[in-house]
Amino acid sequence: MELAVFNTADRDEAIRTLTPCLDISRWVETIVDARPYASVDELLGQAQRAAEPFTPAEVESAMAHHPRIGERPKAQTTEAAMSRSEQAGVDPGDNQTTAALAEGNRAYEEKFGRVFLIRAAGRSAQEMLAALQERLNHTPEEEDTIVAGQLREIALLRLSGLISEGVNA
Repeated sequence: MELAVFNTADRDEAIRTLTPCLDISRWVETIVDARPYASVDELLGQAQRAAEPFTPAEVESAMAHHPRIGERPKAQTTEAAMSRSEQAGVDPGDNQTTAALAEGNRAYEEKFGRVFLIRAAGRSAQEMLAALQERLNHTPEEEDTIVAGQLREIALLRLSGLISEGVNA
């Protein structure tokens, strides 16, 4: 969507547009209600400010929508399509890495009570697996901070891919 279209969209449409980036109502509404933006950089700056900090309840709510690393969502939603694209570094034919990710996911969920979250875009399966194994050594408090940061990274990456300056910028 071009920035000019986003700036002039009605509030409900703008909210529906941003929600797949990160399903945290306060974050989405803060960005939508600060329109118009002079540039995508200004929009991303507002998105970054609105994301700091996320409350523990917001993180928990947003995590409900994230699939396990290595498991591609089958739903036909915008958010699922974004997730499939972001996890392109995981080769489903690499049985060894896929099995190690599945085992790591189980261990992570047992320890922290939620799915392992990492900004997958631009990372290989091996990089994600190494991060997963390292993060299994963290305390819950350390992980809370990291997960909130990963949510911010994912949201900003998705937003930057969703809104463009347009042809006349």
